[in-house]
Parts: sequence; C-alpha cells; structure tokens
Amino acid sequence: MEDLTLDWQERISVDYVGGMLQPTPTCEAWDQICNFQARPDDLLISTYPKAGTTWTQEIVDLIQNDGNVDKSQRAPTHIRFPFIEWIIPSIGSGLEQANAMPSPRTIKTHLPIHLLPPSFLEKNCKIIYVARNAKDNMVSYYHFQRMNKALPAPGTWEEYFESFLMGKVCWGSWHDHVKGWWKAKDQHRILYLFYEDMKKNPKHEIRKMAEFIGKDLDDKVLDKIVHQTTFDVMKQNPMANYSSIPNEIMNHSISPFMRKGTIGDWKNHFTVAQNEIFDEDYKKKMTDSSLASHFQFE
Repeated sequence: MEDLTLDWQERISVDYVGGMLQPTPTCEAWDQICNFQARPDDLLISTYPKAGTTWTQEIVDLIQNDGNVDKSQRAPTHIRFPFIEWIIPSIGSGLEQANAMPSPRTIKTHLPIHLLPPSFLEKNCKIIYVARNAKDNMVSYYHFQRMNKALPAPGTWEEYFESFLMGKVCWGSWHDHVKGWWKAKDQHRILYLFYEDMKKNPKHEIRKMAEFIGKDLDDKVLDKIVHQTTFDVMKQNPMANYSSIPNEIMNHSISPFMRKGTIGDWKNHFTVAQNEIFDEDYKKKMTDSSLASHFQFE
C-alpha cells in the first residue's frame, strides 16, 4: 500500500476541463490549446489513448517518406508528431512544438471531437481516426497508466474497470469518443479506421491511408511498410517504442510501452462477472450508434 501512495505523490495531478479529466498542465493551458491554429495542409491523427496511435503514426510517416526507413528514424515519435494537448514540464509542450514546426505538419491528439480545437475542422484538415474495441482498449490503457507517471495511478484492475466504464479516466469516456468521431466522419475529411482491421489486413488498411493522404505507393513499398510497422519490429525500434522518454516518466520495467499489440487480451483480465457488466453497459451506451456492430469482442 505504501508503494501506491508514493506512486500517487510522484505523479502529475489531474483536473477536469470541459467535463474531461486531464493532467493539470493541460488544464492550465486549455485556452491556448482551444485556440490552436491549424493549417490547411495539416494531417491530424486522432485516437482514444492506446488504440494504435503510435502504430498509425509510424505507418503515416513511412507513407509520407515513400517507405524510407532512415527518414522515419530521424527522431522519436513524440518529436516527429507534436501531441497538441500534452504538456510535461520536463519534456515540453506539444502545442509549442506544433507552432514551431514547418508545414506540412502531422499532429497527434486524443481529444474527443467536441473538444478539438475548431480550426482543424474550419481549415478542412485531413484527419485519420483509429478506434479499437473497448475491452482490449481498457486493458491496454490500464497497463499504460501503471507505467506512465504523467497519468493518474490506475489503482487495482477492479477499480480501473469501474473508472473506465464511468469515463473517469483521462480523455473521458471511450463510448463518447468513438461515437463522436464516427458521427462527424461524413461531414469532414475523416478517414475512420479500426485497429482490428489493421491487424487482420494491414496492407489493405495502409493502402487506404496512403490514398487518403494522396500517395500512390506500389506493392513493394507497401510490403516494406507492413513489415516495418509489425509489432515485433516496432518494439525493437528506439524511435518508435518510447524508450527515449526518461524512466521517471515512463517506467518500462513496470509494463513496456509496447506491451502486446494483440486482439483479445481482455480475456486474460476480465472476470465472467465483469464481462457481463461490461456487455450490459456497452449495449446501453452504444444503442444510439451504428458503430456498435463494428466491434466484435473476439
């Protein structure tokens, strides 16, 4: 128990902004984040946390660089892709990083669409959104919070299960997040993808991303990108596995940033009772969206 108390003390504090839990530095800079000025040629990668964000970023970078691996290894992920709402005092501000970056920029966010800086939609920016099934997403986020001191301590698995279902985690409710972006996809330039499709047929989904970005890549380049963005290759890539983040912030010995990257790991965590509670809750919260049928809990 003492370790958990110490864990809390070492972590960044959190607060609510726009009804969503966020680290305090983000809350304090919220006005600047809302007023962020997107540029028409910006590409935004948006996901709920732990839904395949880093994987998508690596794919996009390789697409933009025609499969050139050396170029994609020019810097760690968090340097290549400003994370606009993320501010860690010892690492820096994604907002400042984005503002200083020359065009064309590729930017990352975990914000639900109703809290996205309006300029992204006003400037008609291209946006790639990736959704992951909620059960695996919950498990991945739980382990991520265990190792990431820039987020609240998750507590026990049982406690976290409750927090996640209530949306009392950073970036809010998974259900609202995936539904909000789904609803917006037909009004804006949003390519809405599913993590599970990316796992089952990566080449097909990578081709979709390339076409959306405006790149015509041949099979050889696509195959190279598929290989380079497999879980095992990325796990060994210091420019993609977040090993460059100081250990005081991300402790990979607690749980590696790139942990499993599989479908169905929730079965190793959910009890029968939790699964029943989850399914009932899911049915209620997703009943108003055509998105519900897209997720199969395998």
